[in-house]
Amino acid sequence: MYLKKQTMTSTENYFWKIKKLKEKISETDFVIIGAGAGLSASAGFTYSGERFDKYFSDFKERYGITDIYSGGFYPFDTLEEYWAWWSRHILINRYVEAENTVYSDLFDLIKNKDYFVLTTNVDHCFQKAGFNKHRLFYTQGDYGLFQCSKACHNKTYDNEQTVKRMIKEQSDMKIPKELIPYCPVCKAPMTVNLRSDDTFVQDDGWYKASMRYEDFLRRSKGLNVLFFELGVGYNTPGIIKFPFWQMTMDNKNAVFASINLREAYCPERIKNQAVCINGDIGKVLKDLLKA
Repeated sequence: MYLKKQTMTSTENYFWKIKKLKEKISETDFVIIGAGAGLSASAGFTYSGERFDKYFSDFKERYGITDIYSGGFYPFDTLEEYWAWWSRHILINRYVEAENTVYSDLFDLIKNKDYFVLTTNVDHCFQKAGFNKHRLFYTQGDYGLFQCSKACHNKTYDNEQTVKRMIKEQSDMKIPKELIPYCPVCKAPMTVNLRSDDTFVQDDGWYKASMRYEDFLRRSKGLNVLFFELGVGYNTPGIIKFPFWQMTMDNKNAVFASINLREAYCPERIKNQAVCINGDIGKVLKDLLKA
């Protein structure tokens, strides 16, 4: 398997890399975007610090929760408290607009290409920025969907109206008991459609998106394709990072590009097919648009 000691970190000039990547985008026929948490963080969807305090200072004071991510695992005593937390969590990360133009800048950069997006993000920012929903594969779920907590059936349910009602009617960090969502089939409590264990529901939409992604890979195999990795770390490298590296190795016409705040790199074997840029994704995208 790939080891970090086998990778390279480029020391080439930043603006030379911008020019080179812009040329590769212009020349390529296909763009496959692989997006991780770093992309949404650059768009303002941070999980700690000022943003956490803005929305969850009361939960911090009462429960000692220190960031949005860990709050998602807190063992609340009641479902009323659980959904008070999660309704806010969902609202600010799914239904609130991005604070800046990171996603729309990315769309402007590749909208005239034959593109597809593979992402581990669950915040729906791609569709809100104008990306075609039939060119998106959200592998890890969607904050905008409920599912049965026991995964008794493979169906998900839109949650926007329910979540907004939970927000409106909650008090003292609890929602009204009658708003607790239950599975219409087995009557178990509902949960958010997020991959965390083997109860994650892959519904019909998930499988259709997976098939469209596989079809895109077949159509572009061996051709002039850009594997464009944005904000991908090592939490789930087997979904985006490692496959992108391998597909670049297997295709002499492919280019691998990575933009990451601190960890933009690639294996030595594909360094001549790669452009790796360390920096804030939002700034890099704007520089690419201006190049």
